[in-house]
Amino acid sequence: MSSPEPIVRAARNDAAAPLTIAVTGAADGVGALFTERIAAVPGVRRVLALDERPGDTEDVEWHTLDIRDPALADRLRGDGESPPVDVVVHLALDLGLDSDPAARSAYNVRGTQTVLTAAAAAGVRRVVLCTSAMVYGALADNDVPLSEDAELRATADAGGVDDLLEIERLAERAPHAHPGLTVTVLRPAVVVGGGADTALTRYFESPRLLVVAGSQPRWQFCHVEDLVSALEYAALGLVEGPVSVGCDGWLEQDEVEELSGIRRMELPSAVALGAASRLHRLGLTPSPAGDLAYTMHPWVVSGSRLHAAGWRPQWSNEDVLAALLDEVAGRHTVAGRRLGAKDAATTLGAAGATVALVGTAALVRRARRRRR
Repeated sequence: MSSPEPIVRAARNDAAAPLTIAVTGAADGVGALFTERIAAVPGVRRVLALDERPGDTEDVEWHTLDIRDPALADRLRGDGESPPVDVVVHLALDLGLDSDPAARSAYNVRGTQTVLTAAAAAGVRRVVLCTSAMVYGALADNDVPLSEDAELRATADAGGVDDLLEIERLAERAPHAHPGLTVTVLRPAVVVGGGADTALTRYFESPRLLVVAGSQPRWQFCHVEDLVSALEYAALGLVEGPVSVGCDGWLEQDEVEELSGIRRMELPSAVALGAASRLHRLGLTPSPAGDLAYTMHPWVVSGSRLHAAGWRPQWSNEDVLAALLDEVAGRHTVAGRRLGAKDAATTLGAAGATVALVGTAALVRRARRRRR
């Protein structure tokens, strides 16, 4: 699937004025892809790429700093020779499964606070943030699809969602605290590509797809190329408010199994949730039990605001799933814990999921003995 062409429309507000855009987290992942894309858009005269190290994108101004540094405001303000920044696209987030939760939250929440405060102090007109559609929560009674204005019913039980919910609260309060500042939040479905490594992408690294008995999951993906194009819409002011991003429609669990060729392993809810909770509590897996909800219940989003602005995803759910399977080929994960080649050969062997479960149970028993 080829990358979509850059959007050539100018920003809706003050369309004749070229824009200066700052991007945080510009050296890696989504930030790097967006920085490269936005630098090539007509109507963007200057791009400030902000990160703790320079990246590879050319024709942008690299500034190395910690985005929690209040000196960020000086970088955004401009000087006599350089114009001030019009738009900040904040993509410096740590959502790594193996990150220390306290350090991760300190970076994510404090970083977003600093970006919003610095932007307001520097006279920036618009800040674009990126969280996740996970903030809606995965619940059996969710509408399918969810509208952008649906209540955020997620809890802090899933990995990293507590940070995302706090970022959402900061985004809601910022325009009231700083009149004249517009904040747009993008909420993508399961992101694939650009180095994304989450509990939901690791789900497809398992020898069997865990299905909780009685659940009705629906799968919706968002390829990183579509996320980057949606970020462009937001940066140019073509869409505002909370904005959900994803492929059109969704896949049922049976379709996922047929397309992936990976068979299911069905467990009762009490067994699956209890095991996930114990494994995480013992430090054997990076994913808390709350992550399981997102493989049990629907959290499909409509993308209606982007569609109304003329945006369409270039990738289908089927295409993204195929890309994900190619990306994770050769990786082996059990209960969210990625195994090395030696562990995989021992644990997965010919008996597949059965041996994997026995191996995981053995890890629990060993951990308990050590604690005693």
